Amino acid sequence: MKPILEAIDVRKAYANHIALDGVSLSIPEGTIFGLLGPNGAGKTSLIRIITQITGADEGEIRFRGERLNPSHIAQIGYLPEERGLYKKMKVGEQLLYLAQLRGLSRADATHRIKQWLSRFEIKEWASKNVEDLSKGMQQKVQFIATVLHQPSLIILDEPFSGFDPINANLIKDEILELRKQGATIIFSTHRMESVEEMCDNIALINRSRKVLDGPIGVIRDQFKTNTYEVEGKGKLIVVHPDFEVVEQKERKNGHFYARVQLHAGVRPNDLLRYLIGAVEVEAFREKIPSINEIFIRRVRETMPETLVEDPA
Repeated sequence: MKPILEAIDVRKAYANHIALDGVSLSIPEGTIFGLLGPNGAGKTSLIRIITQITGADEGEIRFRGERLNPSHIAQIGYLPEERGLYKKMKVGEQLLYLAQLRGLSRADATHRIKQWLSRFEIKEWASKNVEDLSKGMQQKVQFIATVLHQPSLIILDEPFSGFDPINANLIKDEILELRKQGATIIFSTHRMESVEEMCDNIALINRSRKVLDGPIGVIRDQFKTNTYEVEGKGKLIVVHPDFEVVEQKERKNGHFYARVQLHAGVRPNDLLRYLIGAVEVEAFREKIPSINEIFIRRVRETMPETLVEDPA
């Protein structure tokens, strides 16, 4: 799959702070790409270079094989984390103004605005000032402004911020639909469950450098530890040269939960045969690390002296 966007050895510094230190990425067209990292890692600096708010000190960004230039701005939609609407403008007027800035005709923009307002069930608010809307409704308006001109590349920085679960799910569905229609989405968030559910590929930036990237399935396989989760009834006591119980919890009515790690060369069937002879097995599954667990582990590996908080 061809990349829609490539970052090649991008470097950016502000005074004495290095924001990006040789970051290279390749974002496949038609995918949702998760751009992850702790606060201050360099994600926003990279996004600002892609959107041409600032420029790289070294390296380059390529858009569909061409060096990024002002003509590409029309093909990019950007929803920043720091939202910004003109509070005294009416919703419809503001969306029309922003759409025309992106090159849409008045007639085309008006038609699309009506469609999006109806889809988000805020059509009756078109004549209201932005300041009269709730925070969640303002977020919807800003999302519409981001995608109204049907950009090929959409950059969403914390798109679910300020939404209740119902509206967050609505935005999620719209993002998935945009990908289905051929758009590429760069998705920056601290909500790891959203990354797990939506992203095809991810990259993790920490301390100004890329420390991990690739398809989600491949990355999760790379971080597997040959550990299996077991649920059942009975008393599980594993003293065996091939297995090690790394966690065990007693539950009600004689039930238990355990995590068992296999030693090198041991197969899951070997463990399962042992369990069947020892307890009543009710569930048996491989423990695949979540993106949240991988995030924390990889950041800690690159910041050994720093306490890393759970991003969720």
